[in-house]
Amino acid sequence: MADKKTLVLGATPDTSRYANLASNRLVNKGYTIVNVGLKTGEVAGVPIEKPETIHKDIDTVTLYVGPQNQPPLYNYILDTHPKRIIFNPGTENAELRRMANEKGIETEYACTLVLLSIGDY
Repeated sequence: MADKKTLVLGATPDTSRYANLASNRLVNKGYTIVNVGLKTGEVAGVPIEKPETIHKDIDTVTLYVGPQNQPPLYNYILDTHPKRIIFNPGTENAELRRMANEKGIETEYACTLVLLSIGDY
């Protein structure tokens, strides 16, 4: 599963948030993750980084940032150049989707937790 290294954008130590649940489930299923967010701390034993370092080995960016807060992150996301971006419920953004598709990045309006639960991640 190392071929699906996942960047969780919007990572938070708040256990009531879906981003936290996704980080934990990804690690429990054997995926390598990078947590990126504005909060400090760690999730699933992985520290939360600020959106500064561009990781070039990311398969999937799973978004947990609402569309209204995404524009300042466009360059960060696109420069990472993942193979795909998963827009989780509430993060759908036609503008970012179009920009990603133009760069050859696959996009999906889906739920990471559902994809993991049905074995379709």
